Amino acid sequence: MNTTTKNKILNIVQKTQRIGPSTLSDHIGLSRQMVQRYLKTMVDEGLLEKIGTPPKVFYKIKTSAQKIKVVFDKKTSLVLEENFYHITPTGKELVGKEGFVIWCSERNFNPEKKVPEFIRVTEKYQQIKKNSLIDATAKLKNTFSMGADKLYYYDFYSVEIFGKTKMGQKLLYAKQSENKKLMKEIGQSIRPALMGLITRENVDAIAYVPPTVPRQIQFMKILEKELSIALPKIAVLKVISDIRVPQKTLKKLSDRIENANETFVVDSNVSFKNVLLIDDAVGSGASINQIAQKIKERGVAKKVVGFSITGSLNDFDVISEV
Repeated sequence: MNTTTKNKILNIVQKTQRIGPSTLSDHIGLSRQMVQRYLKTMVDEGLLEKIGTPPKVFYKIKTSAQKIKVVFDKKTSLVLEENFYHITPTGKELVGKEGFVIWCSERNFNPEKKVPEFIRVTEKYQQIKKNSLIDATAKLKNTFSMGADKLYYYDFYSVEIFGKTKMGQKLLYAKQSENKKLMKEIGQSIRPALMGLITRENVDAIAYVPPTVPRQIQFMKILEKELSIALPKIAVLKVISDIRVPQKTLKKLSDRIENANETFVVDSNVSFKNVLLIDDAVGSGASINQIAQKIKERGVAKKVVGFSITGSLNDFDVISEV
């Protein structure tokens, strides 16, 4: 590619701060197709950053923080590629070692000094997992006297120092932004571990905790389609009173239990042995536990195993964001 043309593009982007391909094409007198080729190359080279999605796409100069080069060893790089994920306030995904360096730079952290801490925290919670899941049954039993027989998380929602985990970040923004791409990625990530759980627990039917917040695109519906579990489904309904009170708005455990007990209905007369009840995030545990209790009281199942994509780290903290 012509170096002079690349320099012209850099100068124009620098002056305009953000510019679209069509406007840039008019500025330098090249076809839009040729400009697109230059822009793609310059993004790949780390000179420019792409913002937005078609048809509203703009380009800007990559910040100095994003150009910082830090060399990590192979093991460290692998841990970062598998576990570091952060979404910025502007909606940009920071992933892997490059994302970690940017995240550190924005917080005035030295990446080389911060990375051992990230690895320590990551490995600490990875060691808790068995069959790629976290067994949260003890926490469940310490909070509720009856209801679900077992409870598993795919991951914690957040951890110390670094806040929301990779899955916590994806879940939050998948739901809040109603982003189907993130929703499908979550489904693809959790499916192998979930299918393993179904086999180990001899699950013969499934149920999903229904959403309590109205959205045009409901995460649980997309998840159900993405998981495509070939088992009978037990209908669980959310009954709405005159005034909708979402679980996430209630801070007290007793209020959450009352809300779950009065507003969730199990609509099934078929009996099974072992039912898997799937939720997106467990904070207090009230929803998943009260639904499990209703399933058993109705005679729909003898045993209910709870599964949540994310769960609270410390006992049953209230997760109000999702």
